[in-house]
Amino acid sequence: MKKSSQNHKINETPIILRIWVWTQIWVHVMCGVCTLSLVFPFLDRRNKHRAIQKWSKHLLRIFNIELIVQDGALLGNIPHLIAANHISWLDIHVINAFKPICFVAKSEVEGWPIFGWMAKQLGTLFIKRDSARDVRQVVNQMAEVLKADSVCIFPEGTSTAGESVLPFKPNLFETAILAQTPVFPLALQYLSKTTGNRSESPAFIGEMGLLESMSNIIKNRALEAKITILPAFPWSQQTIIPADRKQVASYCENFIAKTLEQQM
Repeated sequence: MKKSSQNHKINETPIILRIWVWTQIWVHVMCGVCTLSLVFPFLDRRNKHRAIQKWSKHLLRIFNIELIVQDGALLGNIPHLIAANHISWLDIHVINAFKPICFVAKSEVEGWPIFGWMAKQLGTLFIKRDSARDVRQVVNQMAEVLKADSVCIFPEGTSTAGESVLPFKPNLFETAILAQTPVFPLALQYLSKTTGNRSESPAFIGEMGLLESMSNIIKNRALEAKITILPAFPWSQQTIIPADRKQVASYCENFIAKTLEQQM
């Protein structure tokens, strides 16, 4: 069994290399801003997705993060809802590097310098978790998106160190209930390439700022981002007693928790 690992100062990235990585990041971000401003409005949906995936993959390469996807073929090609555990601001880019999708993010993200603006241009839906009215509005927006595209939510409502899963908030599962949209749990893990253990370098928790989080990742440039797609909620078994949103949320939460435990 694998044990969780903390950030260690051994094997930290040399400072000269860190400066070079920071330079690459900001150049890449500015290229993304230019693409979103000048090119994105003229692209169709398919080419937008290609551009997002290409940009996200390159960001992972800059951070020296290897992407590993398990059972990705389960998703298929019809619109679906993905419910993922949440560890870092990097989660969105990891998932987009695998398969571009529309995200629902907490409202604070919209205020982030540059990255918040980029998220908005990419169609991210922002939500105030403590506002029932705002949740209902986002559910309605999700329903519109799910007619033609897929959506990813982080039902914990906040990020964690990745060791376990917080209780999933069921509100945003309402759209999937109404539309009988496939709901796939997605287990996300960040692992050390050196030890194979869980790494907390990407964790974006507490009062940590975005630049501090990015610095932690740059200092520990030996990471794997592992995505595991888990079987969809079995709607076919709910023909007599319809499922409610709490049941769907619980299914996703438990499946992801069991997957993370297997890596401990």
